[in-house]
Amino acid sequence: MTAQKSVLQLSVHEETIRKKAWKTVSKCSGVTSVAMDDKTGKMTVVGEVDVPKLVKKLRKICTADIVSVEVVKPPEKKEPEKPKQPEVIVNPLAYWSNQYQYHPAIYASSYCPPGGYSRVVVEEPGPCVIL
Repeated sequence: MTAQKSVLQLSVHEETIRKKAWKTVSKCSGVTSVAMDDKTGKMTVVGEVDVPKLVKKLRKICTADIVSVEVVKPPEKKEPEKPKQPEVIVNPLAYWSNQYQYHPAIYASSYCPPGGYSRVVVEEPGPCVIL
């Protein structure tokens, strides 16, 4: 079901009847917006609503007639433009076809001893700490 804009003619003479009509229409499922002109008594209802059922409910409160029903096109959603990402300039020395291949130009500035002189030192307090 598509969204519809329906205009209803209501005979509303009292404020209590107008409030009941608003309450009845707003409780119906599928209603997205309601507007009413107090001078002419016309109520505009927009949404996916079964208009004859709506009029049947309103006729229990006051006199209601259907003036017009139009199909409303949903607004076209514009896709947000993605921000342009800066161009990535690739270093020709770091770019190679086989990433697991040894390249001496990359490793020339770093020295790793062949035996691996490494030692792990953990400086943590004991297992129990009382503050």
